[in-house]
Parts: sequence; structure tokens; C-alpha cells
Amino acid sequence: MHVRWKGKGDYTLIDHDEVWMREAIAQALVARSLGEVPIGAVIVRDGEIVGAGYNLRETRRDPTAHAEMIAIREASERLGAWRLLGCSLYVTLEPCPMCAGAILQSRVERVVYGASDPKAGCVGTLMDLLQDTRFNHRLPWRSGVLQEECASLLTDFFRGLRRQERS
Repeated sequence: MHVRWKGKGDYTLIDHDEVWMREAIAQALVARSLGEVPIGAVIVRDGEIVGAGYNLRETRRDPTAHAEMIAIREASERLGAWRLLGCSLYVTLEPCPMCAGAILQSRVERVVYGASDPKAGCVGTLMDLLQDTRFNHRLPWRSGVLQEECASLLTDFFRGLRRQERS
């Protein structure tokens, strides 16, 4: 498990990460039920979910319909602001470059993810956009929360697809 905490405050926020990650997993299960890649996200502020999303790329035929993007849009609409100050984003898979960029732009204050993404992860795996000093905003992140559960959702989904392709 990896923690990058360079922000204000203390580590007491981390105590609830598993609770919120389970909510993100619940979103991923909705995606799976629709035949989508099972990735889910929630945005939390003051102990309340203010935005939630799951992968809808296939359903919407939209390359931007990632769980994080949907959750950010919902939270912004609900809070009436594009700056998601005081918010933490929980997502089952490490954000890609597009989502990491949207996270930076939305001013989310903290990111927690479950499984790393060796092919597109931009929050510590391929690069770390959230801590890149060339940007005017940086934020702390934590990886590996409920990692096995998050990773097995994806592994099981893709195994099922391969079985279907062979049939």
C-alpha cells in the first residue's frame, strides 16, 4: 500500500477509506451488471457521497464516460461548483491521464484508488500527474485500498469475456 500525503491535515481521513472504497465497488458492480468494465467511483465531502459514477463507455459509446468523469460531473452539479473543495475521490482503478487531468482541474483534494493500472495509470504507476510540480495544483493520493477486491472484479470480468469469445 502506498500513501502520498503532502497536503494539509492529518491521517485521520484514512480511517474511513475502506468504507468509501466499498461504495466505489458497489458502483463497479452496477457497471458489471450492464456488461461494462467494472470500474466505480464516489466523491465524498463531509462524510457524504456527493457524486458517484461507474464506467459507461460502451453503453454511451463515449470515450470520456469513465467512472471518475461521471462522478466529477455529478458532484459539480450537486454542489453547484466546478471546484470540488473539501472532496475526496475514491475509485476502484487507478485514474488514467484523462481522469487525472479532470481530477486536477476539479480541485478534488484527495484521491484513493484500489488497483493499479499498469497500462494507463497516471497516479503513480506510469507517471504521477497529481504530484507533478509543473501544475499549479497538486494533491495527495493513496493506493491499494481493498486492492484484491478491486483487482479481482476486473480479472473476473475479462476472464468471462475471454470465455465468451472462445464459445
